[in-house]
Amino acid sequence: MDEDAFLRHVAGRLGDLPAVKAVTLGGSRADGTHRPDSDWDFSIYYRGHFDPQALRDVGWPGEVFEVGGWSPGVFNGGAWLDVDGRRVDVHYRDLDAVDREIAASREGQFCIEPLMFHLAGIPSYLLLAELAVRLELRGQLPTPEFPPALRERAPGVWWRRAEQTFGYARASHAPYGRLAQCAGLVAQAASQAAHAVLAARGQWVTNEKTLLTRAGLRQVDEFIAAGAADRGLGPGVLRDVVDTSRALCFAAVQEARSAGWRHAALS
Repeated sequence: MDEDAFLRHVAGRLGDLPAVKAVTLGGSRADGTHRPDSDWDFSIYYRGHFDPQALRDVGWPGEVFEVGGWSPGVFNGGAWLDVDGRRVDVHYRDLDAVDREIAASREGQFCIEPLMFHLAGIPSYLLLAELAVRLELRGQLPTPEFPPALRERAPGVWWRRAEQTFGYARASHAPYGRLAQCAGLVAQAASQAAHAVLAARGQWVTNEKTLLTRAGLRQVDEFIAAGAADRGLGPGVLRDVVDTSRALCFAAVQEARSAGWRHAALS
């Protein structure tokens, strides 16, 4: 079937599942940046109790996880499926959690949850970011703006984490030539700093794939590569990797926050 028929087919089957109130398409196919081989990212928004067995009963091949199978937080589960020869991801989204996060974000409140494949973890306001960039296929959902209180508070929360991570890399791994651990923490800290930059700009983040690029921190790649290329791997080399990466991130966060304050003053 062609892509329009495929969208109607999948949205129809997902939208008919018990407790599901809305279905969206997200990811690269929603924002037009997809490749021919990109996955199809659907989200089902349910109210109350959702039973993944209903999704299994549709009969699409793949793996369907339980609610809470991915994390106990907002990114609570989903499925990896094959539908009409296309790779399909289905994400579970609890509308009660969406309501809570909308209210919390207006007060500048959020939490950061660990999630596989995400260096910095995910902010609970990721739920709102998804709503801001989705293509609605079934039902009606809110389209939240980035709240001023969140824009004011989130950069500081993220930067404190980045500072501590850079500090640990410098003090506990760099002096001993532990390249893997040091580089890993630098990458984590840069991702945390990138969240700070984008929050200060009032820009939503839905994943980490383009996070450093969007925040202007892609140069961290060069710092890590240069450190790895130095065969000595002495304490000075790794400290330089940490320090130059931290300086780049600090400058980017400061600039984004200053721009945010200027924006607020003019609003």
